[in-house]
Amino acid sequence: MQKLPINMRVLPEQKALISQAAQILKMDRTAFILSTVCREAEEVLLNQRVFLLDDKAFDQFEKSLEEPLPNSNELQKLLSEKSPWQQ
Repeated sequence: MQKLPINMRVLPEQKALISQAAQILKMDRTAFILSTVCREAEEVLLNQRVFLLDDKAFDQFEKSLEEPLPNSNELQKLLSEKSPWQQ
């Protein structure tokens, strides 16, 4: 997969802070920034609670919520696993 550049300008004290944290974790600055920013992006996406649906899609969504869950081994296994934020 092709890697693409992301450029940004930071204040000297921000660069020093990032460098210090990366050094403590024995990571280079790029790896530290990428790891931290991707983790935060995942959290933002996981925490989305508002989504917009047209009337038809909302009716389908509401119907799905009201239907009983199937009793399956796969579902029981999934429900017994810890959520990503609990690990």
